[in-house]
Amino acid sequence: MEQWIVDTLLVVLVAFVPSLVYLIWIRNTEKYSREPYGRLFKVFAYGAVVSVIVAIIFELVFLAFFNRNIERVYQVVGENPNLSGLVLACVIAPIVEEISKALGIFRVRKFFDEIENGLVYGAAAGLGFAATENLLYEGTAFVTDGTQAWISVVVIRSLASALLHASTSSIFGLGIAGKQMNGTSWAPYYLAAVIMHGIFNFAASFGVLYSDSLGDLANLLSLIVALTMAFSGIAWVRLRIKYLDTRHRRR
Repeated sequence: MEQWIVDTLLVVLVAFVPSLVYLIWIRNTEKYSREPYGRLFKVFAYGAVVSVIVAIIFELVFLAFFNRNIERVYQVVGENPNLSGLVLACVIAPIVEEISKALGIFRVRKFFDEIENGLVYGAAAGLGFAATENLLYEGTAFVTDGTQAWISVVVIRSLASALLHASTSSIFGLGIAGKQMNGTSWAPYYLAAVIMHGIFNFAASFGVLYSDSLGDLANLLSLIVALTMAFSGIAWVRLRIKYLDTRHRRR
């Protein structure tokens, strides 16, 4: 077999397998009435393909609009060569990606019979999105920077980015389930997911923004905050699933 084929398969597997393992882990957090794998994998696939395409299109549109009006922004916040990238990462991306990931959740909301369904399907949508996003970042690192850089990107993104996407989509999914079952608004949950995503992206960008002044300390602080947010977020999601699952069983 050609080496490039082996390398491509390896990069794809390494990008997708962690997210699929996380999906099984989160799905099995429920003790009762677990969601069917078939439907979960469909939401995962939707997040990995459709949601990514929608997010890329709208991010490009919003970024083009921002860049066209950047002179007015500079008048307010001052000249900053990192401004476009920061706005894309911390404002545009969270707003666009959270609603894009939720498209897969909206498709299956008619099947929700428990409020925690929103958390589980939200995780599926977010993990699918994360898998493709990781593939793009990790594949680029593999091609341009070599194996060592690729391994570093794989470790960081598999631990931080994948869990962050799962957590924020789960939060939004909880709001969608609440709307479907109780008629409550999902808007506050969407806003919470966007804010959490934006803070995470700023933390992840901190090392790049302040590496000149803080050196390796900036990268270390960036990694610590990003991992803390990712682990705390997914821990909350799993605890919430367990609580809701047990409460419904007792009724």
